[in-house]
Amino acid sequence: MELVFRARRAITAAGDGPYSVGVDRGRITAVEPGRGLSGDRVVELGEDVVLMPGLVDTHVHVNDPGRTEWEGFETATRAAAAGGVTTIVDMPLNSLPPTVDPDALAVKRKTASGRVHVDVGFWGGTIPGNGAHLPALHEAGVFGFKCFLLHSGVDEFPPLDDAELEADLRILAGLGALMIVHAEDAPTIDAAPRPHGPHYEGFLASRPPEAENRAIARVIELARRTGARAHILHLSSSDALPMIAAARAEGVALTVETCPHYLSFTAEEIRDGATQFKCCPPIREAGNRERLWQGLADGVIDCVVSDHSPCTPDLKRFDSGDFGEAWGGIAGLQVGLPAVWSGAARRGHTLADVVRWMATRPAELAGMTRKGRIAVGYDADFCVFAPDEEFVVDVAKLRHRNPVSAYDGSRLRGVVRQTWLRGQEVTGDSPRGELLNRGQC
Repeated sequence: MELVFRARRAITAAGDGPYSVGVDRGRITAVEPGRGLSGDRVVELGEDVVLMPGLVDTHVHVNDPGRTEWEGFETATRAAAAGGVTTIVDMPLNSLPPTVDPDALAVKRKTASGRVHVDVGFWGGTIPGNGAHLPALHEAGVFGFKCFLLHSGVDEFPPLDDAELEADLRILAGLGALMIVHAEDAPTIDAAPRPHGPHYEGFLASRPPEAENRAIARVIELARRTGARAHILHLSSSDALPMIAAARAEGVALTVETCPHYLSFTAEEIRDGATQFKCCPPIREAGNRERLWQGLADGVIDCVVSDHSPCTPDLKRFDSGDFGEAWGGIAGLQVGLPAVWSGAARRGHTLADVVRWMATRPAELAGMTRKGRIAVGYDADFCVFAPDEEFVVDVAKLRHRNPVSAYDGSRLRGVVRQTWLRGQEVTGDSPRGELLNRGQC
């Protein structure tokens, strides 16, 4: 074999233990218990690290082209590689143009080509009036389609009303494509107090859990009616878990994600003016956080992805600390794995659980058949992880473009020592990633 990893501990599709993993031409060709495999090059891993599949993050806002001062393909994928993430799927909005037709997808691919350090796929977008473009976008290889049910924060990506959502779900059902939904109810938020000032309680009151619950109920009903597959993005309201579980029990094709920041932080801990914690839907109370962890344990929540949504420091309005004026989004792509592992370990979960939530299930969600597992035939994408080592996050050392992150100063457990992409170590020195099409990975 060209390359063999010998790990005293590996999280493989066959189990958790000592394994040798053989690699040829960027693919896994053997997974054997013990240390018996040999090859042209052998990587002997130490006792303090675990060989895991590279993470798959299906919720990343790269914002490129058009808002590259916020992020960009080079910086986002460097941050991904530093965090053990070997595949990302880029969201269709905050870039200019948004990915709502085949021409816009071509622009985004051209922008990303030759600049990515990990593998990158793309979501398409559904907005009012672009239903005719959805089949062509699907044919061009997007992994599914994103919509909003309220203002997205950028005018070029408007929301769908119920009639438009149903019509697009019917189109996607015919294509066998996935609709991913930012599920917050606009009328509920319009009726809530307007956010203003530096107090987090005021912002939290402006995005009540009822807004999520009502929107999710509508998505469930329309998915039931149309037979389409639907996915709830960045779940923050644990109140919605029972209805999600009930819908799935009756056969509605529904999946759900949450994010590391909802599992890590609590509303009670966010100090005045700390707008780096602003995101939509919001970080909620401690009891809500524990119920989200239980939803993961119960399998109601399928996966954990970053919703990496960075911006320039000025947009966070640190000058005023005004939660009403600040951009909503958390930059956490590089630290998602240690953030989740820190919380998971305290609650008795295993690294195999984290691999399932952050690698295997996101890959399955996006329809990737060669990502997210250490198994024969899969891409040789690996994260070498030291689960017992601790560190304090220093935002100045993170590799995304702007030095803003809610995780700054957090003590986390687990350090990514190496990241390998298709059998090559990813150091961030040169782009090694590929642009992915649905059905080809």
